[in-house]
This record gives sequence, C-alpha cells and structure tokens, in this order.
Amino acid sequence: MKNNDFKDLVTGIDQARKIHVGKLKAGRVFKFSPIFVKRIRMKFHISQATFAHMIGVSINTLQNWEQGRRRPQGSALALLKVAEANPRIVMEALST
Repeated sequence: MKNNDFKDLVTGIDQARKIHVGKLKAGRVFKFSPIFVKRIRMKFHISQATFAHMIGVSINTLQNWEQGRRRPQGSALALLKVAEANPRIVMEALST
C-alpha cells in the first residue's frame, strides 16, 4: 500500500470516529440497501463469514445487513463506504 493511500484511509477512519461521537458533522449521509452491502462483499470475492471477520462484525450482523433487517451504522458504515470506493486499500489494510 502506498503511504498516501494509508494516510487517506487513517484520515477517513478518524473522521468517521469523530462523526460517530458527535464531534464532526457528516457532509453526506449514505443509506445502504441490502443489495449494496452484498455487492461490496462480492467485490472482495469472499464468503459472508470471511468478510464479517475481516471487518470485525458477527456473521449474524452481516447477514442482517444483507437481508435488510438491519442497517450498518457508525464506524461500520464508514468502513463500508471506504470499501465501496477502494476495496483494494481496505483489503490490504485489514489483512495485516
């Protein structure tokens, strides 16, 4: 991973944390449909269990997102946005 890519990822995660705790207002709010969450996972070509472990959620949580019973929030939502925009960077950052 290039140094600038990693810095951008860290900056994005820090901004997501600040938004989550109310120290920063989100510029845009994204609502993910169940199909959109699944599409992000499919970009990685991995199973639900592997993707859930990689992003730090239970498989039940991921299944609930993909089936529309729940919506990702907070840092999970921020991570999914980053994963949608640049799956390679997320894969590199989370597989170490």
